[in-house]
Amino acid sequence: MAGFVGQLRQFGRTFWVSNLIEMCERLAYYGLRTVLPTYLLLATSQGGPEFDNIQKGEIYAVWAAIQSFVPIFSGGYADRLGYRATIAASVFFDVAGFLTMGWALEIAAFTSGGASAGMAGHPAVYNAFLAGACLIAFGTAVFKPGIQGLIATQITPQNGSFAWSIFYQVVNVGGFLGPFLAGALRVLTWRYVFLACAAIASLNLVWLLLVREPERERPKASIAEFGLVALRGLGGILEPRLFAFLAVFSGFWAMFYQLYDLLPNYIEDWVDSRAIYSAVAEPVFGLFGSAPPDAWHGNVPQEMMINLNAGMIMLLVSTVGFFAGRMTSMSNMVLGILVSAIGILGLQARDGTWILAAIAVFSIGEMFASPTKMRYVADLATPEKKALYLGYVNATVGIGWTIGSWIAGPMYERYGDKVALGRRYLTDEVGLPADEVGAIAKAEVLDVIGGRLGLDTAGVTETLWAFGDPAMVWRTFAWIGLLSMGGMLVLDRLFRLQHRAETWLLAGWVAVVTGACYGIGYGTLFGGLLAAREGLVRGLRLPDDRTWVAGAVVIGLTGGIGIAARWAGVA
Repeated sequence: MAGFVGQLRQFGRTFWVSNLIEMCERLAYYGLRTVLPTYLLLATSQGGPEFDNIQKGEIYAVWAAIQSFVPIFSGGYADRLGYRATIAASVFFDVAGFLTMGWALEIAAFTSGGASAGMAGHPAVYNAFLAGACLIAFGTAVFKPGIQGLIATQITPQNGSFAWSIFYQVVNVGGFLGPFLAGALRVLTWRYVFLACAAIASLNLVWLLLVREPERERPKASIAEFGLVALRGLGGILEPRLFAFLAVFSGFWAMFYQLYDLLPNYIEDWVDSRAIYSAVAEPVFGLFGSAPPDAWHGNVPQEMMINLNAGMIMLLVSTVGFFAGRMTSMSNMVLGILVSAIGILGLQARDGTWILAAIAVFSIGEMFASPTKMRYVADLATPEKKALYLGYVNATVGIGWTIGSWIAGPMYERYGDKVALGRRYLTDEVGLPADEVGAIAKAEVLDVIGGRLGLDTAGVTETLWAFGDPAMVWRTFAWIGLLSMGGMLVLDRLFRLQHRAETWLLAGWVAVVTGACYGIGYGTLFGGLLAAREGLVRGLRLPDDRTWVAGAVVIGLTGGIGIAARWAGVA
């Protein structure tokens, strides 16, 4: 115990305040993220924006892209501008994002001259909410390099492992407490959730007053250097081995993020958690002489159920890490993806107890697969490229989360959303005219079906479950995860071959795996990017320290063509 306490005393005020800042940021972030999927689809009559799942998926896709890819560039800027300034800037972006989301309906009413009021998924509301999501995503992307850089200045090689384990636990504490806060506040009114998250994020400006900027030599921050940082970051991502890993492993993250983005809506639509309510919720509230809120209607809210994931990681990640340390990185990732996919398949159930069991299985898989990516990439890279590879490793999250959101939104709208299925049922099975069905308020659709068929709420749910195929989303994403697992096994073999045509082999395999996971279009895109970059490098005979130029050109041209095509389609 003395040794443990002695290690704790090695860390100074800046280290502990930095961890407090991290906890507040995560508390605010996860406080919103866990309940947001419910709010996005909330009916206008209940104070929500009433987006459909396609709009929701688009918002998350843009959020994912900004949050995951901006750190590739923002890390270099944090080194130049200073860590305190970077963190302070991120707070302002976060607070602006929370408040913009919270007042999106009013902002939209103002910009549309009142036309958006009471209109489901109105473009003005969508644009306002998307702006708020972009602000939060950008704030998070700026925050991460700043806070991690600040903590890195406070540790030594001797205490680094212990220091980062403390940091990781703090992250999970914030992530675990956030859903309880948001769950309690949304029962009162949804706006309190956004206000509370903004207030908690603002506290970090106070904590920053207790931190001094570490004394260190900083490079001068010229505009030309800033531009060069961005271009290097843009082009470096197409380093062949790196990009192959990012693309193939992204399937795991496409599957992973549905636990947070799609499962909340699935639980709200289909899962019966009355047994958990009776066995757990009522006794826990009874310990404090109270009862669960009436707004729970005898079921456990989705955010409380999904929070099992954060709770398990907070308590068990060190234990799992002990066993993971005895296996190779590839074995950890393969085992983790396999176990996580089994958990995702288990989500096809409708009983709350089974859903909790599936979340628990998924969480165990996550603890094996997720932390290992850093170790695998570090082992994969040659000594002179370790920093390059590790700087991009989280881009695999961005690829999977972004594409997964694009896929999940339309899929759930077509096969799983309870109200959308209800509207189709009324037209296809009951025979009501489409315009008449479209005029029914979202909050009344299920009641209309019950009245027409003489069914209670449970009967309506059973009818619509048989009419649609809500569980299809979990089979699809489990399959994507398993394809990623198989892709990683083959990819590892290709790396070991060290064939002189390795880059072309990698381009082909990336095209096969991403095409199987996401569709032929994505396979062509990802394989084509890698092949085009290699062709340009060879054609221009670029040296190793200039290959990023080819990557930047390829990505720039591809992005320009994509924007032009989208603009032409809109026009």
